[in-house]
Amino acid sequence: MDSFKILFKRSAEKELRRISPPYLSQILKKIHSLAAEPRPEGIQMLKGENRHFRLRQGDYRIIYEVDTVRGEVVIIKIGHRREVYE
Repeated sequence: MDSFKILFKRSAEKELRRISPPYLSQILKKIHSLAAEPRPEGIQMLKGENRHFRLRQGDYRIIYEVDTVRGEVVIIKIGHRREVYE
């Protein structure tokens, strides 16, 4: 049973559409796993942001925030590691 709802910012949806299919399925799997466990082992909290986390999937990074009050995980940004932090 999923305890958190996954939401995407519009910009994250656009970034997701630009990712090629072999990587896309892996990234979507990681994102959907956040519904059960929004803070899995191996994530890092971003410096300077009190609720933003980074999840790695190969060379791609998923930046998201967790709202425990609403039970939501909001995907903020998805991109290649060399571009996602800009």
